[in-house]
Amino acid sequence: MYPNFYYIFRDWFGVEIEFLKIINSFGFFVALSFLAAGYIIQLELKRKYKAGVLGPGFQIKVSKGLPFPKGDYYSAGITGFIMGYKILPLLFDFSITNNNPQQYILSLNGSLVGGLVLSVALLAYTQWQDKKQRLQTPVESTTIVDPSHFLGELTMAAFIGGLSGAKLFHILENLSDFYADPIGSIVSFSGLTYYGGLIVGGLAVIWVAKKRHIPFLHMLDVAAPAMMLSYGTGRIGCQVSGDGDWGIINEASKPNWMSFLPDWMWHYDYPNNVNGVGVPMENCFDAQYCHHLPQMVYPTPFYETLMALTLFAILWLIRKKLPYAGLLFGIYLVFNGFERYLIEQIRVNSVINVLGFSMHQAEIIAMLMALLGLVLIVYAYKRKSPMQLPTKA
Repeated sequence: MYPNFYYIFRDWFGVEIEFLKIINSFGFFVALSFLAAGYIIQLELKRKYKAGVLGPGFQIKVSKGLPFPKGDYYSAGITGFIMGYKILPLLFDFSITNNNPQQYILSLNGSLVGGLVLSVALLAYTQWQDKKQRLQTPVESTTIVDPSHFLGELTMAAFIGGLSGAKLFHILENLSDFYADPIGSIVSFSGLTYYGGLIVGGLAVIWVAKKRHIPFLHMLDVAAPAMMLSYGTGRIGCQVSGDGDWGIINEASKPNWMSFLPDWMWHYDYPNNVNGVGVPMENCFDAQYCHHLPQMVYPTPFYETLMALTLFAILWLIRKKLPYAGLLFGIYLVFNGFERYLIEQIRVNSVINVLGFSMHQAEIIAMLMALLGLVLIVYAYKRKSPMQLPTKA
């Protein structure tokens, strides 16, 4: 397992760079999943705009030569101070983290001098850029942009809503941990529930799309393959870091048809897992990540990565062949619910009682999402909103 990039470089290249401990493996793949989703959304928004189903475009004002707004200076000063206060000292002495960079980042410890120096430097650079672009007579004009122009807003909404929802749902699943340490549960980098991120992040994106007058059903279809790809990419982070999202104990022998594959694809003990769960490891160099599971378990994040990427490929291939808007997202919901319900059968998760039945929270949401997907498919067929406008002769 690789809790952070220090472990990756140490294992792969034989070099030890202390600063790399600040790059969390799980966080890296979460960020990568947002970038991947953003790229797919941009491609689909441009494609649908060319197909004529997203309207004539949006008229925006463009100004050249005007002074930078004060907000740019405030942003530069604050960003420079935070980076200088927290990150700059690590370049000279990583030991100040006491081998726990996450705790250091969330603490009040830092370098006041470093913060002030980098803040002033970034402010000076911003002022230089400001004066460089100014014109004696500023020019204002209007231009037409397609909906992909608002990708930054959509991505930021997904990021903030997704992380907030993922953390909220995790807390609701683990209230005992929250009651024991409320602040620690909220600020911890671990503990994120996918469906919480999907629901809240999705609502945030829909709100921004509505504000920018992007048709609802088409926005859903744009998001479908992006969300599936993002999920598969994010699960790589779960597998690589060993964040606790693994399966139940698997004591069975590896099937013959898997004989040519590595053993970890069948069962794994997640050594050096980021949560520090399990029993101590022998001859381990880093006490913080020196545990492995006492018994082999199913590597469910790896399985979900394979399933999600396969389903993404299917959605990507059929996205241009469906007749009505909303169908693609309905199919995504069915795929998502079916996939998640299956994996929950071999995954360790919190159990809740519903009408006398013991079920995982994720199983309940998975079934509801699959049902919602079927409803959306029926609705899309009845509404008959075209996927693209007919080409003029």
